[in-house]
Amino acid sequence: MRIGPLCFALMLSSLFAPVTFAEAWDDAVKAYEATKSLAEQGDVVSQYNLGVMYAQGMGVAQDDQKAIAWYRRAAEQDFAPAQANLAIMYENGQGVPQEDEQAFTWYRRAAKQGHVNAQARLGEMYRQGQGVDQDFQEAASWYRRAAEQGHAGAQTNLAVMYAKGEGVPQNFQKAFVWYSKAAEQGYAQAQLILAGMYDQGQGVPQDRQASSTWIRRAAEQGHPDAQYHLGRRYAEGEGFAQDDQKAVAWYSKAAEQGNVDAQTNLGGMYALGRGVAQDNQKAMTWFRQAAEQGDSFAQFNLGAMYVNGQGVPKDVVMAYALINLSAAQGNENAISAQPELEKMLTDSEIEEGQKLSQGWKPGMPLPGQ
Repeated sequence: MRIGPLCFALMLSSLFAPVTFAEAWDDAVKAYEATKSLAEQGDVVSQYNLGVMYAQGMGVAQDDQKAIAWYRRAAEQDFAPAQANLAIMYENGQGVPQEDEQAFTWYRRAAKQGHVNAQARLGEMYRQGQGVDQDFQEAASWYRRAAEQGHAGAQTNLAVMYAKGEGVPQNFQKAFVWYSKAAEQGYAQAQLILAGMYDQGQGVPQDRQASSTWIRRAAEQGHPDAQYHLGRRYAEGEGFAQDDQKAVAWYSKAAEQGNVDAQTNLGGMYALGRGVAQDNQKAMTWFRQAAEQGDSFAQFNLGAMYVNGQGVPKDVVMAYALINLSAAQGNENAISAQPELEKMLTDSEIEEGQKLSQGWKPGMPLPGQ
């Protein structure tokens, strides 16, 4: 996972009042020259800012290696923001060979000084065993330090550890507390998980209305899984008045972000004409996208459309190949359909269909496409 810069040169923001690109660039060059002069005199904040300027190409040509050099000079003076950004460069392999052990070392030095983003990242490295031996207790400890400073991602990860009993005794009530803190800050993933806890009555009394509220809040931030669940609730009238048009709207938002369940359900809405004009071509489009991600329901539905010639010319061999893919994942409808399709095919067509489905993996174009 590529990590973005933890810290920006906020100390420099008051220097800029750009009106045009040329004026802004001239100001940036002047700021660079002034910063460089101070950095060369040993000013640690200027050294850090100069690293940021090289990393971002602010007033000077972008140069990761020079950014590294200046971050290191500030980091060796124990300037935590520089240590954190140096860790990022090592983790991402920017200006230096990618090296998790060095990233861990610099995150740890910054984290010990209370740098909240470094604490959160250090917790993740302990949890994943990245650059250090996996240690759930250490992970929970560093997540907690960042969480207590209000870091929403760390609050969410600490909640996950309480929910799973990783590094801490399992405690759904404490998980709920930390998810709530992150959710109230607008952290969409925490909002979605909190919705699930309200829905299941896990760590909190069951409250379907609260569940729906948190799903909507996450969905409105663009979280694709929340958008799918919100669409499903509108389709089923769960927590909201049943509304197929709103279901289609939310399924569409999630499907366009690649959510496979939303793609399958959106295909179904187009196939049935629910909340939208019936359109086999659009149904095929969404079923195909989901099927190529490996969704067994989409593969089955796509196979059925080939059998019936809906949105495509009838092709029982292609249908058989798709049904085989679905059946291989345990889809009961597909398993039941296999012998019925085989009755419609010759032995050579059965063999052809089997060859089409063999060797296919999710992410590949569908057989015959």
